[in-house]
Amino acid sequence: MKDETTGQEDAVQDAEACAEALESLDRISLDDVAFDDSSVDVQDEPEIEAQPDDQDTGDVEPAEDEADHEDTESEADDQPGSDTSEETILLDNLPAEDSLTRELPGLGSAPAVDETIAMGDIPLPSVPSAREAEVRHRKMSPKRRNLMVAGVVAVALVAGGAGYAAWNGYRQEQAAVVAANAHTMMSVQIGVHAAGLDCSTGSKIPVQVSGQDSDGSSVSETLYVDEHGRGIKLLPGDYTFSIAASPIAADGTIYTVPTTKAQVTVKNDGQDLRAQATFKLKVPSADTVTDDQIDAAAKYAEEGGASSAAAAKVLQQAATARRDAAVNAVSAQKAQASRDADARHKATDLYQLDIPVEWYGKVATWQNGSTLCIYLGDDANTPLVTLVAVREGESFTPDEGDTVLGAANLGNGYTVYASGPVYPYVVPQTINGRTQNPVSTYPMDTAIELVELTTGNRYTYSQIKNVLVGKDGKADTATKLETDYLAQILLPSIKAQD
Repeated sequence: MKDETTGQEDAVQDAEACAEALESLDRISLDDVAFDDSSVDVQDEPEIEAQPDDQDTGDVEPAEDEADHEDTESEADDQPGSDTSEETILLDNLPAEDSLTRELPGLGSAPAVDETIAMGDIPLPSVPSAREAEVRHRKMSPKRRNLMVAGVVAVALVAGGAGYAAWNGYRQEQAAVVAANAHTMMSVQIGVHAAGLDCSTGSKIPVQVSGQDSDGSSVSETLYVDEHGRGIKLLPGDYTFSIAASPIAADGTIYTVPTTKAQVTVKNDGQDLRAQATFKLKVPSADTVTDDQIDAAAKYAEEGGASSAAAAKVLQQAATARRDAAVNAVSAQKAQASRDADARHKATDLYQLDIPVEWYGKVATWQNGSTLCIYLGDDANTPLVTLVAVREGESFTPDEGDTVLGAANLGNGYTVYASGPVYPYVVPQTINGRTQNPVSTYPMDTAIELVELTTGNRYTYSQIKNVLVGKDGKADTATKLETDYLAQILLPSIKAQD
C-alpha cells in the first residue's frame, strides 16, 4: 500500500514538473523569435488599419487574439464533428488506448492526469491552405505560439545535441587512441654495418638512448640491436642514439666504435629509422685492440648483449685470445724482419748498405776490403753488381764486359762505383746466339730471373727481347733500364761507415 501511494505521488509530481516547464516556455518573448508577417495582406485586416497611431499595437493584439481564441474554442465545442480545413483534433479526444496516461512499471496504478492541462493547446499538425495558415497565425494566442516555437527550438536543440554528442564522442575516441599510442612501446629499426657479426652466436650491439618521451619524461638507457638494427622499443618521443661499445663476434672480433650520434623522432610502431640513424662499425687490426675495449664490450654483453653471463664470458675469452694471437704474430714478424734486416745489411771498412728487399733471399755476397760483390743465388760467377770504393781524384775502370751502373759519394773523400753486366741487353743477345762479348751463356730460367732482378720486374723478358732490345741490339736502352732501377733500390742505401 505504501509503494502504491508513493507511486501516485511521484506521478503527480512528474505532471506538475511538466506543467511548470511548459509554463516557463510561455515566458519566451516573441522578440526572441523572428516571424515574417509581411505576407499578410493589410486589406484583409481592416481592424489593424483602423487603430490609432498612438495606440500600442502590442496592447491590442493579445486581446484580439484572445477573443479569437475564445471564438475558436466555442466553435470547436459547438461543432465537434466539423470537417472544415481548419479542423483541430485535441489530445483529449484521442481513444483511451492512445492516451498519454500509462502505468509506470513498478509504481502501480497512478491517477489519471489530464494531458490537455499538461500539453496546453498544442494542436496536432494539419495541412491548411496558405490563406488559412496566415489567418491561423494571426489568430493564434501568444501562449500557443510560444509553445509551438518552443517545440521547434526543442527539436532543433535535441537534434543538434545529438549531432554534437556524436561528434564529441568521435573526438573523444580519437583522443583516446592518441593517448593510448602515447603510452604504447613502439618498435623501430636503425642501420648498422658490422662485417662478420652474427648476433645469434656473438653479442648484440649496445645502443645508448637519451631524450624525452611523449609524457615529458627524460629517458637514458641502453638498448640492444642485432646485426639488422632491430631490437629497440620506445614510447613516442625525441631521442639521440649512439653506439655505447663494441659487440663481440663469435671469433672474438672487436669493432671500432663510431663516435657519430643520430637525432630521431619515434612516431609509430615498426618505424624504419635507417635513413636517420646508421652506424658503421669497422674491424681494426686485431693486435691494436686494447684491454679496455675488450672489457667494455664484455660488460655490455653480460648486461644484455649476450644470452647469459656465461656466454658473455666465453666471448670475452675469445676476444682476448684473438688479440693475443695477433700481437704474437706481429711480434714474430717484427723479429723476423729484424733478422732479415741484419742479414741484408752489409758493411765494409769504408761504407755500409742494405741488400734490396726484392733481392733478399735470391742473392749472396762476397767481400774483399772495400770491394763488395752481390751475385745470383749460389753462383759466384754470375754477379749482379760489384761495388768498389775509389778515392776522390782517382779513376775507376770496370772489369771487362761490365758497365758502370751508378755511383754514390760517401762524403768522406771516397766514391763507391757500381758496375756489372747489362743483363737486359746481354741475355737476349746470348740467347739469340750473338757473340758480342757475352759473359757466359744462361739457361732460360736463369736468363729470365736475371732480367727481372736487374729491372725490378717492370718488364718481362719477352718485352725486353722483342721490343726494347731486339735482334739488332740497343745497348743504351737496355742499360738505362738497369741503371734507373739500381739508382732507386740500391744506391740510396750506400752510406759512409760510422
